Amino acid sequence: MNTSEILDFLKLKGSESYKKILLRHGAQEPCLGVKISDLKVISKKVKKDYELSLELFDTGIYDAQYLAGLIADDARMSKSDLQSWVENASSPIAGSTIAWVTTGSAFGFQMAEKWIRSKKPIQKIAGWATLSCLVSVIQDEKLDLKRMEELMLQVHQDILKSEDRVKYQMLFFIISVGIYVQPLLIPAKRIAEEIGQVEVDMGETACQIPDPVAYIKKVEKRGTIGKKRKKVKC
Repeated sequence: MNTSEILDFLKLKGSESYKKILLRHGAQEPCLGVKISDLKVISKKVKKDYELSLELFDTGIYDAQYLAGLIADDARMSKSDLQSWVENASSPIAGSTIAWVTTGSAFGFQMAEKWIRSKKPIQKIAGWATLSCLVSVIQDEKLDLKRMEELMLQVHQDILKSEDRVKYQMLFFIISVGIYVQPLLIPAKRIAEEIGQVEVDMGETACQIPDPVAYIKKVEKRGTIGKKRKKVKC
């Protein structure tokens, strides 16, 4: 399938009711309102296609950008590709598609560190989401544990003065370190307790803001602390 054929398919599958839900969650126009299950029908046919993913993302259409992430050949993504994507993304795409693809690229930590230092909220969202994904799939012995602990302290210091959707990703970084990085469970729990429940305005959505302490304790009780994910894309 080429870009034109895919866009024709997406237009047929678009739904005004689902589009309204996506817009409430931060998607921006143009948005067609295509369900993820329909996007995955195409991704299963296409599998990986670097050039096609770039073309789809460049359309600026929310649904096409999400699909671009599903079919991207992450290992082929350059730093300029990733930067271009984050500069043309809405907050949901930054927190999902871009984080997933960056995690699979050769520049995961480099780009994440760059983005969390940005003054642009969208880039901060992408940066913290990428860090959460990275710690969830990379084995502990390959992580810079000292740096991860420093980043948790940065969250502690900056979260209350950050933008709402950035706060959300920061919380998930603390949670991710706590549940996926066994050696940092204790400091993650301590920092989560010190941060406490953070108020985050998620607009007209039903999104529940996670309590990092409760979340980590739930996984700890289940006995799966440190169990890594096989993949981050969904």
